[in-house]
Amino acid sequence: MGIDLALLRETCERTLLRTDFPELGRRIEAKVRDSYVRGDRRIIVVTDRVSCFDVVVGTLPFKGQVLNGVAAFWFERTREIAPNHLLEVPDPCVSVVRECRVLPVEFVMRAFLTGSSKTSIWTAYERGDREYCGHRLPEGLHKHERLPEPLLTPTTKAEQGAHDELTSRGELIARGVIDEELYDRAEQMVRALFEEGSRWAESRGLILVDTKYELGIDPEGRLVVVDEIHTPDSSRYWYREGYERALATGGDPEALDKEYLRRWLGERGYRGEGPVPEIPVEVRSEAARRYIEAFEQITGRSFEPDLADPEVRIRRNLGL
Repeated sequence: MGIDLALLRETCERTLLRTDFPELGRRIEAKVRDSYVRGDRRIIVVTDRVSCFDVVVGTLPFKGQVLNGVAAFWFERTREIAPNHLLEVPDPCVSVVRECRVLPVEFVMRAFLTGSSKTSIWTAYERGDREYCGHRLPEGLHKHERLPEPLLTPTTKAEQGAHDELTSRGELIARGVIDEELYDRAEQMVRALFEEGSRWAESRGLILVDTKYELGIDPEGRLVVVDEIHTPDSSRYWYREGYERALATGGDPEALDKEYLRRWLGERGYRGEGPVPEIPVEVRSEAARRYIEAFEQITGRSFEPDLADPEVRIRRNLGL
């Protein structure tokens, strides 16, 4: 278990920043994933790009392999709880999925009063807000404390380069973004997924703090999970050991996600606006090490990186 930091530093020079596979169909670029759509199939290539504060800030070695592997693990594990779009994983960075109509909402589940971004529930609570995404919050809560119950706090889905915006069930329905019946079905689905994710995380010595889900409608009209699930990009994990001590002393729980990189940027005054500070190889390597640690801690499997040139390997594995 674990990985050689020297290998990570070396691989910083040959990360997968972007892709160009016109043979696969129409290309759609998101923050981290490049998708190729043809007919009822979508080929998702998970790059090594890393996003903080809704901005791509650089790349991390093997990040695409980690995210694709964790997502595949969870898609398989939760298939009986909620159907999903995954068909096959022909390459460590590639998933072939069914093309779906994606709902224009991100369904964010939160179980703790935490976060460092401008839109986090803790930032809102600290400035005195007691209503968040349509939920009333009680007085007397403290940073990193468990909420009385997990909350669904939806956001709008922003275009590339823009920021997602907090919203609520009532606002989304009033604006006609989603109808009441579909929203309630989606809520039931993501709550069941969050419950299973939390249960499994606890069995692995972790706490699933919060996570986002994306849902879509497949060609048969079913509500399905798309994009990713319970990955280090879409979720915040803490180690269970030490959480109570951190809460009692006012410290930050030890995290198993990209909060390390977000904090590093925040300490240099970056919150998503203006030029991105140059991220040293040492910081990129440590962030990558944490992603790999997350893979192993979450899945219980050893991470075996594929060291081949990613573009050459993907072309070979997809028969291009």
